[in-house]
Amino acid sequence: MTSDKLKIFSRPDLHNTRLLLGFSGWMDGGEVSTGTMKYLIDKLDAQKLAEITPEGFYIYSFPGSMEITALFRPHTRIRAGIIKSFEVPRNEFFYSEQNNLILFFGKEPNLQWEEFANCIFSLCEQFHIEMMYFIGSVAGLVPHTREPRFLSSVSDEQLKETLKRYGVRFTDYEGPASFITYLTTNCAERALKMSTFVATIPAYVQGNNPRCIEAVIRRLAGILGLQIDLDDLRAVGDEFEKKLNDAVAEQPELSANIHKLEEDYDNEVFSEMGDLKTWLQQQGIRLD
Repeated sequence: MTSDKLKIFSRPDLHNTRLLLGFSGWMDGGEVSTGTMKYLIDKLDAQKLAEITPEGFYIYSFPGSMEITALFRPHTRIRAGIIKSFEVPRNEFFYSEQNNLILFFGKEPNLQWEEFANCIFSLCEQFHIEMMYFIGSVAGLVPHTREPRFLSSVSDEQLKETLKRYGVRFTDYEGPASFITYLTTNCAERALKMSTFVATIPAYVQGNNPRCIEAVIRRLAGILGLQIDLDDLRAVGDEFEKKLNDAVAEQPELSANIHKLEEDYDNEVFSEMGDLKTWLQQQGIRLD
């Protein structure tokens, strides 16, 4: 059933279309989910396709402390007593006709999950989308000097094989569910397939993390066959890591803890190398 909250503005000529989903909210640590979408929309010169109107999907006033309440309220900007902007959540779809790709940038709904999901499923039906990917991130025990680990849950067992080639592991989890899990669960009924692609990023790094965004997009480009020059993002990531290294060097306790994370990360990588590790050792090449 098509919801009147889905507004479609264009009908591009797309074939074998894939949908990428990015949400602010629970799984947007380091702004990897929203940052990935922003970068791809700009880099691919993606055009506005559709939107989901926000009414009825969000809690704007939530009881509790100011810090908690602020997470739910719309953002406003006031200058010299004049209201310059009042921003409610935006949920927008963009398309790249050249890449047969639709990109969604939005905010995880607080309410009416079923109707919000139906808006997405309706768009998939209208544009003959059969495959969706959610891009996200969670905080973990990963050092900023190493590649993030990648976790996934899938709607179909057959999707695992492709993801394994990109070093993706599969999630073991029990606890509160996200809207993304709700979407994935309901894909099978609609002849849709869905994979989540979630980076585990350093828990001690706050704010936008361009290094992790670049690592995500690099793998996405391989999975989706996208031709993207990431030199600009890589340069930003290098500068980000340099500044972070300088800050860490001034805090010996933090530096020691990060060094321990690096050792644990490397030992885990080496233990997974199997026959290659044995062969290297036979050649007299030590990995420790």
